[in-house]
This record gives sequence, C-alpha cells and structure tokens, in this order.
Amino acid sequence: MNIAIIGSRGYPYVYSGYETFIKELSERLTKKGVQVTVYCHRNLFDQFPQNINGIRLVYIRSIEKKTLSQFIHSFQSILHACFRSYDIILVVNSANGPFGIFTKIFRKKTIINVDGLEWRRPKWKGLGAKYFYWASKAATRLYDRVITDSLAMQTIYRNEFGAASTMIAYGANIGSGADPKLLGKWQLRSQQYYLIVGRLIPDNNADLIVREFTASASTRKLVVVGDVPYKDRYADSLRHCAADPRVVFTGYVSDRDELAALYQHCHAYCHGHEFGGTNPALLQALANGCAVYALDTVFNREMLLDGKYGFFFSKDAGSLEKLIASMENRTEDLDRMRQKARQRIRENYDWDKITAQYKQLFENIAK
Repeated sequence: MNIAIIGSRGYPYVYSGYETFIKELSERLTKKGVQVTVYCHRNLFDQFPQNINGIRLVYIRSIEKKTLSQFIHSFQSILHACFRSYDIILVVNSANGPFGIFTKIFRKKTIINVDGLEWRRPKWKGLGAKYFYWASKAATRLYDRVITDSLAMQTIYRNEFGAASTMIAYGANIGSGADPKLLGKWQLRSQQYYLIVGRLIPDNNADLIVREFTASASTRKLVVVGDVPYKDRYADSLRHCAADPRVVFTGYVSDRDELAALYQHCHAYCHGHEFGGTNPALLQALANGCAVYALDTVFNREMLLDGKYGFFFSKDAGSLEKLIASMENRTEDLDRMRQKARQRIRENYDWDKITAQYKQLFENIAK
C-alpha cells in the first residue's frame, strides 16, 4: 500500500501535534510494510534528503506569511499528489477541507484528520472563524472519510454538520525515568513547582492559570514551558504581567530529556487547553506520570475519565486557586494519581494500537 500524508510542516520536523502524529504514525506504518510519502514545507528545511527511515519525502515551497504559508503549501501538495499513484491520501487539518474538491475530480481515495474546533478558537475572529467553519463542513462533504480524535469531537461533528466520522485518538509514548538533576538549569527542585506546557495562545488559558497561581499562597513555583514562534501581543503581555518571582518562563524546551524531567518531577501539571479533542500536552503529562489539574471541558473529561485520572477547575475566579490550596499538602492523593496516570495511556492512547487502527482504515478504504 502506498499512502501520502499532507498538511503538516513535514518529517522529521517535530514542532507541534501534527508533526509528532506524522512522525509516530509514519515510522510505524513503514515497519508494517506500508510505503509512506510525507509532503514537507521546503522553506523550513536546510537539507533535502529524499528518504529518511524508509519514509519518502517531497519538498514543496510556499510563501513566508504566518497565516497563509501552510495553507498554500497544502494546496500545492494536494495538487502534486493528484498526479501520483497513491492508494490513499491522508490530509491533516480541517483548514484543508476545501481542497478535497481536487481529489474528488481526480478520483483519489482520501481521509482527513480534522483535529480541533478551529472556528471557536479566540485567535480566529470574524472572517477567519467563518472560513474554518466552512472548511470543516466542506471536509465532511469532500473527503471519503473524516477522522476525529475523541468521542466528544465525533459528537460535535455529527451534531454540527450531520456528518459521521471515524474516531481514532492521538497517542503518546510512556516516559522512562528522567534525571531530576536536569532541573538545575532553571534552579528547580523535584515536586516544588507546578507546570504548564503549551503554546502561549489565548485558548490555552495560561493567563488564567498564572493569575490563579499568583493569587494563591503556594510556596512552590509555576513553570511555564512554551512560547509562540512569532511576535505576539498576548504572549508578551503574559510575560510582562507575571511579575511574581515564583513564575518561571522557560520558553521552548526542545531537549526531550529536559522536558521529560520537567513533567516527571512537577508537583502537578496544570492544563488549560480549551478547544480540541485529544490534547498532546495532556497525553504527555499522563505518559510521564503527572498528577493533573485540568480545565473542566468535555474533551478533558473524556481524557481523564471524568476525574479518575485528574482533578478539574473552572474558569470562575478562585476555582484553580482553591484547588491549589486544597491539594498543596495532600501528597498521598497526588501520588495515587501519578501512579495510575500511565495506565490511561496504555489502555487508550498507545501509538502501536493507534497505528493498527489507521492501517485497518487504509485497507478498508483501499478495497
């Protein structure tokens, strides 16, 4: 079987959830005898090998505009793929929904992974939100199969667009023991800090978590891992308003061992992501054995099994502050959450199981 994957920055460029998904899926599919071709954003690479780890790579140029670069890259990549003999074209990102018209014309068998609720995200307003809504609806009409990565997202697509979808979750790898000495880079000590990991964008609610933490009487620190790859007013204001010496901004942490150490040795991981299905950062927290404090959303409730694997807070003023205060010294309760966190990954979010589900779907559609 010969498949193409389109819509990400490429391989092995690991920058966000899509790129991690493509890396984990492609490498496993290749080992199972599937020929995988990944379309790469040429502008992001310094070297252009045609094959890495058995995965074929096609490099397509695009313009260097924040809002249009990946959109135009996907458009060109899909046109390119329509003239090749792929058995299946897998597209990621609902923004690419309208491009299914070309695969329809060329009678290509297609799947689209729509990911989250882009039209509801605060960063997309007005015309941007309307485009994402229309594009997501178009995806359900133009592609042979729509993949949603959570049951809650599957329900939303059914109610919003009257569209059936196949639910296949996102995955994670169980983290092994990380050296606490790596925390010395930021003058941190094991269990003496709370952790946030994610892009500094409004829908991840880092400002809410920082505000609630600084209002608390905790003697621990709050470590904020992440940034945005461009000049951004929200990220700048977040850094400037957090004058509390307990708040530590690390920026991006690209070293896997350092990031694993930050996860594994935190007192609790605070998850404020509001939109989307199965969230990669929350999966990593579970895979690394974190006790989790999560914003109360349908997606987070699904991932944490309604509180079996974490604690919830709301966006109401004082909600997270009270949770921090009540759990600050309940070490036994937090230890119980840490001990069973990885089991959630083994049961529901194992990459090998997820790859097997994708392979079966490819085979069914190819027939």
